[in-house]
Amino acid sequence: MSEDAPLSGGPKSPRAEKARSTQAAPARAGLRAQAERLAEALPPLLVEAERVANTVAQGVHGRRRSGAGESFWQYRRYRAGDAAQRIDWRQSGKSSKLYVRETEWEAAETLWLWRDASASMDYRSSFAQISKKDRATVLGLALANLLVRGGERVAALGSDIPPATNRMGLRRLAHHYLSEEESLPESLPPGAHVPPYAAMVFLSDFLSPPDALAKALQPYAHRGIGGHMVQIIDPAEADLPFEGRTEFVGVEDPRRLLVGKAESLRSAYHRRLEEHQDALRQIARRLGWHFTVHRTDRPAETCLLSLYGQLAGMNRGPGRGTAAARQGG
Repeated sequence: MSEDAPLSGGPKSPRAEKARSTQAAPARAGLRAQAERLAEALPPLLVEAERVANTVAQGVHGRRRSGAGESFWQYRRYRAGDAAQRIDWRQSGKSSKLYVRETEWEAAETLWLWRDASASMDYRSSFAQISKKDRATVLGLALANLLVRGGERVAALGSDIPPATNRMGLRRLAHHYLSEEESLPESLPPGAHVPPYAAMVFLSDFLSPPDALAKALQPYAHRGIGGHMVQIIDPAEADLPFEGRTEFVGVEDPRRLLVGKAESLRSAYHRRLEEHQDALRQIARRLGWHFTVHRTDRPAETCLLSLYGQLAGMNRGPGRGTAAARQGG
């Protein structure tokens, strides 16, 4: 119903009703087409995430921990999906909006996911069966699946959807990621409010300049937040396996490079890649975070098991030990 639809005051005009119906038809058609596209993409990735989560779940234990959960953290606006009993009526009575009371422990027990949606993440060479973005989506949803099974909450960084606490929440999380039809121009994590001593997982190819990345991540580390950086790269990006005359085309800019012998670039390219990854490891060490490299031609289960183990071994709160940066699968 449109916002200016009459609530009372006599019979409605048939002509007005017909006009509204005509205007609404394209909108409904657009929503239906969008839903059909989502329906085509959602099941395979959800099934894959569920399969990966089930495989890893057989060899790990839950990471639920007891906690106080009584210290007040903040009020936030009520969101669709929040239980009615969580509404703080005293705070809500001070305005025309509904507010939910969050405790410090509850906020800290939410894992925050960020999946890079920039154009470079769409890349998939002939040496891999899945794009970097789709592998990041599968890893994020599979990790969320494992954590929700253990009674924890998972939220998408920068999203206004409530944290996932059940299967319905997982589907909302999946829709959030899969509804991004176009690549986003920004390849750096957004500045968002995350409670101190929470945990965050960043899934990206991390091809941005290290200085810019460090500047974007430092505010989170300064609040005592534990971070896990997973660099997702295509095997062609890792190995540069091309031979002979090859044209390289920029993914996020229009530059092109035509070379006669691609193999002649391999050694210099490998040195440049190693330097970049060393810079990423140094960022992780300075922040006290984990850093893992995952290739899209390797099983997702290997990376998920490592990531889940890092989360299970991380102690949240003041005085948390420094995490190690490592090479992953």
